[in-house]
Amino acid sequence: MTKKLLLASIVAALGGLLFGFDTAVISGAEGMLRDLYDPQYAALSNTFGNNAFWHGFLVASALIGTIVGSVIFARPADRYGRRAVLFWMGILYFVSALGSAFAWGAPSFIIFRFIGGLGVGGASVIAPLYVAEIAPAKYRGRLVAVVQLNIVLGILLAYMSNYIIAGFDLGALEWRWMFGVEAVPALAFTLLLFTNPRSPRWLVARDRVDEARSVLEAVGTDSGDVEEEIEAIKESLAASKLSLREPFFVKKYMKPILLAVAIAAFNQLSGINALIYYTRRIFEMAGASGTSALLQSVIIGGTNLIVTMAALAVIDHFGRRKLMLVGSIGYILSLGATAFAFYTDTGGPVILVSLIVFIASHAFGQGAVIWVFIGEVFPNSVRARGQALGSFVHWIMAAIISLTFPVVAEISGAHIFAFYALCMVGQLIWVLTVMPETKGVPLEEIQKKLGIE
Repeated sequence: MTKKLLLASIVAALGGLLFGFDTAVISGAEGMLRDLYDPQYAALSNTFGNNAFWHGFLVASALIGTIVGSVIFARPADRYGRRAVLFWMGILYFVSALGSAFAWGAPSFIIFRFIGGLGVGGASVIAPLYVAEIAPAKYRGRLVAVVQLNIVLGILLAYMSNYIIAGFDLGALEWRWMFGVEAVPALAFTLLLFTNPRSPRWLVARDRVDEARSVLEAVGTDSGDVEEEIEAIKESLAASKLSLREPFFVKKYMKPILLAVAIAAFNQLSGINALIYYTRRIFEMAGASGTSALLQSVIIGGTNLIVTMAALAVIDHFGRRKLMLVGSIGYILSLGATAFAFYTDTGGPVILVSLIVFIASHAFGQGAVIWVFIGEVFPNSVRARGQALGSFVHWIMAAIISLTFPVVAEISGAHIFAFYALCMVGQLIWVLTVMPETKGVPLEEIQKKLGIE
């Protein structure tokens, strides 16, 4: 692996880290924001909804931005280049961090979090794409996995940052610092992108072959022959143009479409985004103090990172279906125990252990499997659109879960975890009866199994 390739991949992976940080940072501040903006919610509630609904909307505003960002940046990335769009992702992160920190009311906070969500949505698509296009095939899987792993690391760092800031006893300024610190890595990411090369695939697509040749000489190729690599890129681009003419929502692709929609929906019906966004509140509902709740959030984030690393190491050995089975059973047991603890007022220790099992189940199952599985069930001609569909359903469901959690939790914390557990019973039945195993199966064989001619 060349030094240029390694450094470029590290910088792109920083975009994944910011993705995770931006997603999770609100978990430490949402209780303070609820108390601060409650009078403003009251004015809105006279027209529609209640205070809990509007607080859920404020928390979910970043996810709404993520939905939009995941679909609007593909064309700019094709026109202006992956690196240029990643640069604007960095700007969006920076503006969102400072804007959220200096927000002067609920509407301004929602706008700046939405801007950050645009960055998250764009980065979720463009960062892995950029790394996949600059890396030789023999390193591609590992380097793209680093981007995904950095998302989980970013979540852990957000929890740790929140815990450290809470230790300074900053009072009313505490939540502002929680959001503001993200501006530092966002600025670093933006500036470091100037050292990254452009995607050779994009350069060839724009007939800038000499520049593509220079990039390939710097990052390396599989065969060691730059000219051979350029010809392969040209053939791939020609095939991509043909695939765009292939209709997507037709009968022969219905099975992979339904599989992608199902796994993406189940991913969020587990309540994973409720845990990530409302970690501190969940532990406070169970009786933990503010600082203790933040420390327990760090434990959750650390478990997520460690088990994600373990799952990525074994996914090609055990297979996708076995990981999903283990994860589903872990979901049901942990969510059922959490609901039981809230129903019986058992207390914090049981809930902490249950949620550690929950996050481990997610990281080992859905967290490791979802994007690999969606990519495998679609044939080459429509794979990009299949991945986009899965991503869209995933973020839509994430927004719904984050929006509804405060409303239902205000009625009963036990009810909402019981609902998530019931949904995971549905996932277990789906895995046992519908989900095909794709480990080690040639893509052509998968297509035959799904009835795709």
